[in-house]
Amino acid sequence: MDGADAVLIQMQSKQWQRAVAHSFLPYSDGLRQELLALQDIGENELHRSNILAQTLSCLYAQTVQQLLAEQNLSAKDIAAIGCHGQTIRHAPEHGYSIQLVNLSLLAELTGIFTVGDFRSRDLACNGQGAPLVPAFHEALFQDANETRAVLNIGGISNISILPPDSPSFGFDTGPGNMLMDAWMQHIWQQPYDKNGEKPHKAKSSPTCSLTCSTILTSAALIPKVQAESCFP
Repeated sequence: MDGADAVLIQMQSKQWQRAVAHSFLPYSDGLRQELLALQDIGENELHRSNILAQTLSCLYAQTVQQLLAEQNLSAKDIAAIGCHGQTIRHAPEHGYSIQLVNLSLLAELTGIFTVGDFRSRDLACNGQGAPLVPAFHEALFQDANETRAVLNIGGISNISILPPDSPSFGFDTGPGNMLMDAWMQHIWQQPYDKNGEKPHKAKSSPTCSLTCSTILTSAALIPKVQAESCFP
């Protein structure tokens, strides 16, 4: 939970062509703490959620505008914005997943047709509410002659299985960078381990390794989607 990314991609009809450019704006410490607070039960959650959705949408619009300026483009050059929003609660076992974004405000601020709410249909079909990553990996990596697997290591790691002759699917495999990020913030007051520098100066702990192995083993049932709250 570090900021807003905007990626400019080129499509030909429904066919992926290439990623053209990327832009990023970080969350302020205050915004990050407000978002993290909404992952737990608290006071006046509806009001706080809607205010944060507006704040995020303004930041998303700034990120889009920064990207367009860097590429010497205008809103009329863009077919659409797809905006996922910031996940604050994910409970597929209860049939819901909450992402904060005000799509109408984002469209108004950017002047670009905007789409979102990418998880609800998958949840309605008894999915885990994370249909986007397998579709993206399928567009880039599927092969007509072999089954491929793509592992994406984000805060939570997820894997996509790409058969040549049946629908692709994916699921979360367990914690990715989130545990290291939490450790970095707690011990060194840094948001993440830049370039993976800390392990080069450390010694392995058998106890820690065993604990991590136990966590990963206990999280092995599939299919599933996990949230940060699974690993307090």
